[in-house]
Amino acid sequence: MARHAGPAPGRWALPVAGLALILVITAIVVLTRRGVESPVVLGPAGARSDVAGPEPRGTPAARPLYVDPNGAAVNQLAAWQSAGRTADVAALRRIADQPTATWFADDSPGYAQRAGRLAAAATAAGRLPVLTLYNIPERDCAGQSAGGADDADAYRSWVRALAGALRGHQALVVLEPDAIPQAVQGCLDPDAAQERYDLLAEAVDALRASPGVLVYLDAGNPSWITKPVRLTAALRRAGITRAAGFSLNVANFETTADNLSYGARLSALLGGAHFVVDTSRNGNGPAQKGAGDRHWCNPPGRALGEAPTTRTGVPLADAYLWIKRPGESDGACGDGAPPAGEWWPEYALDLAAPRS
Repeated sequence: MARHAGPAPGRWALPVAGLALILVITAIVVLTRRGVESPVVLGPAGARSDVAGPEPRGTPAARPLYVDPNGAAVNQLAAWQSAGRTADVAALRRIADQPTATWFADDSPGYAQRAGRLAAAATAAGRLPVLTLYNIPERDCAGQSAGGADDADAYRSWVRALAGALRGHQALVVLEPDAIPQAVQGCLDPDAAQERYDLLAEAVDALRASPGVLVYLDAGNPSWITKPVRLTAALRRAGITRAAGFSLNVANFETTADNLSYGARLSALLGGAHFVVDTSRNGNGPAQKGAGDRHWCNPPGRALGEAPTTRTGVPLADAYLWIKRPGESDGACGDGAPPAGEWWPEYALDLAAPRS
């Protein structure tokens, strides 16, 4: 905060009450102008500089998000441009031009170097990259995205390597989509569930050791664990008090309004924790239930949601993000859908199509 020096003795004859009133009005004007006009300048190693002073730890403030130039949508644009598919190119730009998360979901050689290159490129551009870590042992409880690290030690090594790659950079990390809600729902035995919470807590600590890294533990979506009180103990065991907050709606379709309401309820149970919302595919809300897996697995008729931003206008919501990359499949669930995580250009076009 700026400091106001007091008047020199004998320089002013204003009554004390009048001087206090002037100082209060001046402070209000300065703070109001800062909230509207202050630029955010990104510095090295997580530093932030603006006229309002340092930001509270654990919020992305108004940092611009990084657009990865190597995404599948960008590559598809080049192919369609060469083929003369002008209308499809225009539609797909609604995805390709937006910042989306980069997922790290296995230990393929070079994964840490890939994270380091991403973070370095974002730093050079003065922007904030979004990474999704998705490699917890027994991932997805044998569902469409089954897999993950072989065991706890392998996961610890994997996280430490990624944390090291991010050191000295700023990044927003969404940690293990579905991992906590699935454990709460009961797909793991008690020992495996406790190990999962321990691993997540260790991951939070490893990642946040870098001052510029913000970690959000995933908390599912409003239609999954419908009573948020059921999540609070698990989130605490997984390190929520040391994280930047929690994430909602990853790879799901619930409306932003419903997520904000749910997030506020969960936040109140966690002492005011902040959160981020995946808005990548929730423009039309969820599909009608009763269609089996198609309610959540590549449902037709969905649409892109709010554009990614760290300016949500909602005090508890740190960002709207495209965590699930629009156009990547939820799983091989019919209509020619490829396995989970693979690029599916036809579905991307369906999401990007203008809606009446």
